[in-house]
Amino acid sequence: MRILITGAAGFIGSHLAKKLISQGYEVIGVDNINDYYDPQLKEDRLASIGKDNFKFYKTDLENFGELNAIFIKNKPEVVVNLAAQAGVRYSLENPMAYIDSNIVGFVNILECCRHHEVKHLIYASSSSVYGANTSKPFATTDNIDHPLSLYAATKKSNELMAHTYSHLYNLPTTGLRFFTVYGPWGRPDMALFKFTKAIVNDEEIDVYNHGNMMRDFTYVDDIVEAISRLLKRPAQPNPEWSGDNPDPSSSYAPYKIYNIGNNSPVRLMEFVEAIENKLDKTAKKNYMDLQPGDVPETYANVDDLYNNIDFKPETTIQDGVNKFIDWYLNYYSINKK
Repeated sequence: MRILITGAAGFIGSHLAKKLISQGYEVIGVDNINDYYDPQLKEDRLASIGKDNFKFYKTDLENFGELNAIFIKNKPEVVVNLAAQAGVRYSLENPMAYIDSNIVGFVNILECCRHHEVKHLIYASSSSVYGANTSKPFATTDNIDHPLSLYAATKKSNELMAHTYSHLYNLPTTGLRFFTVYGPWGRPDMALFKFTKAIVNDEEIDVYNHGNMMRDFTYVDDIVEAISRLLKRPAQPNPEWSGDNPDPSSSYAPYKIYNIGNNSPVRLMEFVEAIENKLDKTAKKNYMDLQPGDVPETYANVDDLYNNIDFKPETTIQDGVNKFIDWYLNYYSINKK
């Protein structure tokens, strides 16, 4: 099978490319390698993928002509769209980046899938779509009409756009709401990376909401395992779906939404302690208020995922943190004292 991954130089995309290549798939990678964070990290992720069964194209999803040419040349059977402008807080500073990448870029992906007979589109959504919802754990059947950031609003828009194409063109689409993904090769704007860097350098870490946060931290290997299983399970119409009582996570069209989370939220201070344990060092903490756009707690209901592909994430927070820090110290050539 020939699979196109957008965001292939990204955190999840590079891990997924390596896993799929190891399983015998041919992978086409697309990424614009922008400077939202250090482009060298992205280049190094690409280098870690290798060249066997892997082609790479540097382009923006907003460039329909170039994207369409890649589809024409490579004829992917499945597309995994992981490219996006990420980050809740950055969406307050640069909203147009989210419209360009997450809205314009995504409709270009949908158009290419429609016109080139792609059999299955898997795309990244986000736990942030749950917004002001306070019922826990978050379920894909919950209402998501109250996003708290433009980033979250663009991700909900992706789900709506995908459903439209599933309805109009019978394109199977599977949306994945990721819950706080972490692990080796992670993003420098994420908490684990920032905390580890600060603690190693004897600098303060910013602890939002005075530490009263909970996150359903999900290890990257669990994310890519779920995606690799879902590749072979294109979304199917739900014969029991009814417009009188509509299930938001499925449809009469070939459309499906899943949560991918650890189903086990961890207090932020426990997360910090896991880093301190591995580094054998105490963090200097700067306690701060909850930031605009943030939510105090995330918690994933993953029943659908388990029922449909017999899998749910289970990596413990200490194991996952240990693996990240081992990678971090090695990548930056740091000798832990």
